[in-house]
Amino acid sequence: MEKQIPVTNNTPIFQVDAFTDQAFAGNPAAICLLSGKTDTAWMQTVAAEMNLSETAFVTPLESGFELRWFTPVTEVELCGHATLAAAHLLWEQAVTTDTEIYFHTRSGVLAALRNKRCIELDFPATPATPAPCPEGLSSALGTEATEVLRNQYDYLLRVESESTVREMKPDFTRLQTIDTRGVIVTAPADGSDCHFVSRFFAPRAGINEDPVTGSAHCTLAPYWENILKSNKLTAFQASERGGTVHMELRDDRVILGGTAITVLTGTLTPAASRP
Repeated sequence: MEKQIPVTNNTPIFQVDAFTDQAFAGNPAAICLLSGKTDTAWMQTVAAEMNLSETAFVTPLESGFELRWFTPVTEVELCGHATLAAAHLLWEQAVTTDTEIYFHTRSGVLAALRNKRCIELDFPATPATPAPCPEGLSSALGTEATEVLRNQYDYLLRVESESTVREMKPDFTRLQTIDTRGVIVTAPADGSDCHFVSRFFAPRAGINEDPVTGSAHCTLAPYWENILKSNKLTAFQASERGGTVHMELRDDRVILGGTAITVLTGTLTPAASRP
């Protein structure tokens, strides 16, 4: 794989809208292209400055790239939309072939492959199992769940209908008291364009509502596969910006498919560039 991230005094940074083919939709991520290792505290400061749900930092390695993800307040273990955005950007800026890109992350090695329709990400499945509903969660969401599950990251709540998902207005102050990274809310889709809809809330991670959450679909895919008896699924995350995610279950992996578009290019000045 040919790759070259230029070394300059000004650090390149981009904003990419992921899981959409239209600007100003999907989930925006900032992508910072680094030429070498840098300081974690600096990365967190840049992420706070960008103030998006995720800022990703990409560093070339001998066998792929290191990829790290930060919300405005913390580093996270797994992020789908910023991985999609990073792969899209690397094929635009640094990688000259269509061979797979390998990202070395805190969740292991993640592969990205580009085809004519979309970019596919090979992620670990993170299925959830039935769990009691924690005290205060239903009142924070303003609705009762028909089913409650949990995995190592998030709660997963199924609610009555797509309209329930779309019309939900959580109390984020109360939701922040729930001991979890985030809360996924889902229901069957009303139409034929997709199989289910969802929303994702993570105020404890500094994100009241994430527009489109790839990692949440690593939980949603095995849940809906068990119900719909299909390993190929399409979903719509019904946030204000909205976005479409394609999924295919392959044993303990989820192939997430989506498109992305670069909406902003720039540089961090020498005063703000990595130490």
